[in-house]
Amino acid sequence: MTSRALASIALGAAVILGATGCNMISPQATTIPYSAAEGINIDDASGPVLVRNLFIVADEKGKNGNLIGYFINNTDEDHTVSIQVGEGSDAISVEVDVDANSTVAVGGSGDNGDDPILLEGLNADLGATVVSNITSGGETVTTHLTVLEGKLSYLKDLAPSE
Repeated sequence: MTSRALASIALGAAVILGATGCNMISPQATTIPYSAAEGINIDDASGPVLVRNLFIVADEKGKNGNLIGYFINNTDEDHTVSIQVGEGSDAISVEVDVDANSTVAVGGSGDNGDDPILLEGLNADLGATVVSNITSGGETVTTHLTVLEGKLSYLKDLAPSE
């Protein structure tokens, strides 16, 4: 083989590697799990109860808010989910009882929709997140719940009433 052919092969390999090499070291975005809705999801690795689309809808000033979300218990035992919203002396603590093999839709719609849980004295900025601890089966997950404004057309029925 001549040096000209070897140079052509080396140049071709360099062009191919240069054009596609980024894909070898970049993470593939479609393999990264995320919550595609307003709220957060917590899987079963953090306790027996699954949490789906959990978020807060607040009044105009962020003074009070409604906790919205779904709690799914796929076990044969009843469980209580403890939720602490905020930190320190201003933290608000609530509990949700989830029967065995059932779903509780807090603030949800349809036949299984319970009333939202009012978080009085939330005092959060609209559009911000609030540090929250969610405990299920003795396992606690610290996360950030989104605080959405109740004036948005699709959330106005979920906002706390005056």
